[in-house]
Amino acid sequence: MELLVFIGVCYLLYKLFGSSKPKNISQPKPVVKVTSRNQKIVQANNFSRYSDDEDDESDLVTFTISYGQDEEKSKNKTPGKWISGNESINVKGVQLRGNFYYGGTLKALDNERSYFSNQETEASLVDDSLKITPADFSYTDQSLAYWPKFISLSPKARGAYLNWLASDRNHPDAPIGYVFIYFYGIERRVIHDANNKRVLDSEYLGLFEEVSRLKVVYGESRSFFNYATRLIEFMCLQRPDVCKIDAESFSYANDSLLFKFELSTVVASGQPISPQLALSWIKFYPEYRFRTPARRCAKEFAALFKTRYAEKYGNGFVVKPNKTKLNISYWPASSTLSNVQINQDDLPDPSMLKGPTNKLIAIADVCTEELEQYSRYLGKKDTSNNDIAALLLLPEQLISSNSSSALASFKTWANDAIQQNSGLVSFSDFWKMTGESLPEKLNKKEMELIQNLASKSGFGFAPDPRYHHAKPTLDGNLVLFSEGHGDYFEPSKSFNEVAMALRLGAMVATIDSQVDEHELTVLHRLIDHDTKLSPTEKKSLKAYVTWRLNAPANMNGLKSRLEKLDEKAKSLVSHILVTVALADGKIDPTEIKQLEKLYTALGLDKSLVTSDIHKVSSKKSLDSTQKEPTQSHVESFVLDEELLALHESETSDVQSMLSAIFVEDDPIVEENSVVKPIQAKSKTGLDNKHDSLYQELATKDVWARNDVIELCRKLELMLDGAIETINDWSYETVEAPVLEDDDDIYVDLEIVEELKG
Repeated sequence: MELLVFIGVCYLLYKLFGSSKPKNISQPKPVVKVTSRNQKIVQANNFSRYSDDEDDESDLVTFTISYGQDEEKSKNKTPGKWISGNESINVKGVQLRGNFYYGGTLKALDNERSYFSNQETEASLVDDSLKITPADFSYTDQSLAYWPKFISLSPKARGAYLNWLASDRNHPDAPIGYVFIYFYGIERRVIHDANNKRVLDSEYLGLFEEVSRLKVVYGESRSFFNYATRLIEFMCLQRPDVCKIDAESFSYANDSLLFKFELSTVVASGQPISPQLALSWIKFYPEYRFRTPARRCAKEFAALFKTRYAEKYGNGFVVKPNKTKLNISYWPASSTLSNVQINQDDLPDPSMLKGPTNKLIAIADVCTEELEQYSRYLGKKDTSNNDIAALLLLPEQLISSNSSSALASFKTWANDAIQQNSGLVSFSDFWKMTGESLPEKLNKKEMELIQNLASKSGFGFAPDPRYHHAKPTLDGNLVLFSEGHGDYFEPSKSFNEVAMALRLGAMVATIDSQVDEHELTVLHRLIDHDTKLSPTEKKSLKAYVTWRLNAPANMNGLKSRLEKLDEKAKSLVSHILVTVALADGKIDPTEIKQLEKLYTALGLDKSLVTSDIHKVSSKKSLDSTQKEPTQSHVESFVLDEELLALHESETSDVQSMLSAIFVEDDPIVEENSVVKPIQAKSKTGLDNKHDSLYQELATKDVWARNDVIELCRKLELMLDGAIETINDWSYETVEAPVLEDDDDIYVDLEIVEELKG
């Protein structure tokens, strides 16, 4: 009896847990565990294919992947074939242009992967024997999974895919899964068929151009961008005589196959590393991470890096070949294709050498620092790299007045002003050339803008607060002059002395609100006859006196300083005033009264005006009897001698007079020059939620986007709004954003430190 019971139990267990296979039904497949294993290489001509080593379970890394539905069993036994791009075929009543596989059977080339054991059919194979429901190509459902396959799509998704194939395949909003299925077919044709010499060069070039086109249309998908880029690079390596790219304009993937091959080839040949190749090296070096200026200003960084590299190393430095051999692998996007290795046994792999990369890192760091201010400007709202304010923040090597339309326009305008009006322009007209609205006040920031605009265009102007100790006014004038002051200009003692004399002379010349030609000639002669002045100083002073003659008289600070001078010094000042007044050869009672007022304002005895006029007149008469009475001689008069006396005087007051009374009219104020320290936590100015998010983000420089989204979710914040709020606060505090949204979220840790105060 016991035996019968035992047999019955065994039969029941067999029925419940027997080994019969389940029916193959089309439904979503459960999530599977995927493990990476050590790989063995299977040789195939000049290429190698990778497969998993089922026996080695060491060093397993587990992650989760979902790839949609199981394959639907097809009764179509027609062998799959490639429909080339110049062919067309009717599928379910729809005429389709080629570049895809069509038929009922086409085996995957990766059946050795355990986790793809059910993936028997080529992912891209179009099988019209399967159920297909017409649908717009915008349709999508769960069957369009991470590794989509035509055979695993739902009927409606198949219809959507065929609809997309029937289009020009140029719709950027199409579900990227359909683009990938199409891409898988091209990928198989390139990797497998072309390697077996079944693809002519003409077709190969067409496929190359098609992948390049797809990259442009669908490159917004970072995943597709990377896969398409790597296939383009692979094709260039597989048939270099057929496929070529423009190295400088080509958008590379994160790990460039072409770069490694080119670097290895150059090093093996003993050639120097070119500036472009050096740039690629630092770009693809995994142990160096570009900071914000290098990422935000990638084009400018590239140009500056190559310039600085060439300055230091000329045509480039030479790298000695190392012992590590080059190994280039292509990892397909398709789940039904094997990995491919391009064997280059004779080439070294110097890409990870420390010595050369340390040299490149040093240059990259310098370039990053040089672009810091430019990057900060572009980080502000409503700014453009075409703004004059932006162009002026670029290093000199990256800017040319001839290549920038904005600077070229300014240069033309400035030259016209110099030729037609001696450089005299209104400040408002000058400011219009910056492209910005007229400010309410001239602070340091505004002055730096016009100084940079003038100097980088090859001009100088007066008054320049750095040299003339006076600044322009919003409703006043500026005077431009060619070539400018240069980068290392420092005014001499003679420059300051003559400038003071010109200031006093201009005050006299404008007494009657009309500047006589002779008065102007006298003031210019004062500049021209001083042998201690450099040519640049003379240009600057002539612009300065023109400005003084076209600006309201300003005696700020003069009286208080003149009062400290001794009688000898005061006498010399009065002689300067009277000499200019007599430049036109006459002086009327009205001018005498104005001189008396000027004497009084300057702290001089107004009763001396008449006697000073007589002394100067007598001196001029005496000189004219001793020398030929030419016009030029009459205009030279005694002012030169008076200045010579000033130079040679040993009186301390006289020696210091000219610099002492030459004071700045109105000091330049640096707007927001003091940055208030940022207090911790809730006292930052952010609300509690945004402050909590910022404090968390500030702990490292790069965050995965999904991680930041999760942080925002916990704080009940939206990602985009939170980034904008934090950056607005950062800009208000230190005039620079602290966060950058570029797929990943980048945190500028240098800005974080500034925000800490």
